[in-house]
Amino acid sequence: MAPSPHVASPAGRHTASVIFLHGSGDTGQGVRAWIKQVLSQDLAFQHIKVIYPTAPARPYTPMKGALSTVWFDRYKISNDCPEHIETIDSMCKLLTELINEEIKNGIQKDRILVGGFSMGGCMAMHLAYRYHQDVAGVFALSSFLNKTSLVYQALRTNDSILPELFQCHGTIDELVLYSWGEETNKTLKSLGVTASFLSFPNLYHELKKDELEELRTWIFKKLPEEMIKTNK
Repeated sequence: MAPSPHVASPAGRHTASVIFLHGSGDTGQGVRAWIKQVLSQDLAFQHIKVIYPTAPARPYTPMKGALSTVWFDRYKISNDCPEHIETIDSMCKLLTELINEEIKNGIQKDRILVGGFSMGGCMAMHLAYRYHQDVAGVFALSSFLNKTSLVYQALRTNDSILPELFQCHGTIDELVLYSWGEETNKTLKSLGVTASFLSFPNLYHELKKDELEELRTWIFKKLPEEMIKTNK
């Protein structure tokens, strides 16, 4: 079982939530600390709770079966191989519980964003575009989908309005190639997703301050503060 999520509570009244999924081998606490280091402050909001879950440890094939905190297994780190569907789907079920917990706490589904870095962004795309098409949006930083992804297959038979995608990628990423991210964005657009794609020159497989500032602006745009209605 995965450990309890790391949570950055809102300073004021909680009316929206962001679920931020870490990259492979990291933790919720780890990615929050990394963001804080890059931004020189927490990714914090007056009204938005930011939730950083940690993936349960599982054998990871690209690490020769060693245990790692990964959202799902991969046959290899490539966009040209099948997806490990069994582990992706089991994690979609686990993360659905997290979404349902927020709804139970009074947060509307269209006031929840899901996203992440690297594998976390891929996981978020599976979660939203296959199972939760009524969330507010999806963000994917240095992420990609495999060429034959089940996400694409699900969207080919879809006719409902889809969550907007905010995607960023470094042009010199040596682990998740820039072209993989670009191809993912183009394919999702062709399947009806409203998507932006921000390129960051000279950025490797990492987070950058101006990237996170762009993300923060986008989150605020998708989840604005709600006016408290008063009867006068």
